[in-house]
Amino acid sequence: MEKILIVDDDRDILEFLSYNLVKEGFEVFKAENGKAAIDIALKEIPDLILLDVMMPGMDGIETCYQIKEKPELKNAVIAFLTARNEDYSEISGLEAGADDYISKPVRPRVLISRIKALLRRKGKGGDDIEITETRIKIDNTRYVAIKDNEEIVFPRKEFELLKLLLSEPGKVFLRNEILDKVWGKEVVVGDRTIDVHIRKLREKLGEDYIVTVKGVGYKYQEAE
Repeated sequence: MEKILIVDDDRDILEFLSYNLVKEGFEVFKAENGKAAIDIALKEIPDLILLDVMMPGMDGIETCYQIKEKPELKNAVIAFLTARNEDYSEISGLEAGADDYISKPVRPRVLISRIKALLRRKGKGGDDIEITETRIKIDNTRYVAIKDNEEIVFPRKEFELLKLLLSEPGKVFLRNEILDKVWGKEVVVGDRTIDVHIRKLREKLGEDYIVTVKGVGYKYQEAE
């Protein structure tokens, strides 16, 4: 049975979401704030976390950052629950390591469909991608890249994006192709998703490895 942790300071929303997820066969845990969410997540190791953005004290963005720093929770899928549509929320969430956004008010059928799609993508894990010889090596088990004998840890989606680009050095991956292979056709993400993740990869690897082909997509390329 797959585990889902719901984090929201509104008890009515917690009960509503919990009822619908339990009815679908999920094991559900609930938390009303970020600190409690982290404690429960470390104890139960959920497959997916539904995380409200706007919470008093530690908000959803900070909670997401702290969850992603825990090695035990590196495989947890995180979907933000938000009533805010500003770019700030989306970009901040993506930078924190979120996998998707689900807007309030939440419709049960849409919620269940999105959750199942996210969990299917998690199950695939990108293991079918074959990596060729490059200067940057990757460790699939630890979500780590090794560059110049230095280990660099990545959130799951950044790692999967890097792995895809490394699979065919020099090939230009179209934006739609990247979205399909890394996020999946069934998962709805914003237009800025790829740009944010590419920027984060460049911050960690340096500017010389990932090339933008304007109006087309991105490729991995090593300097001669």
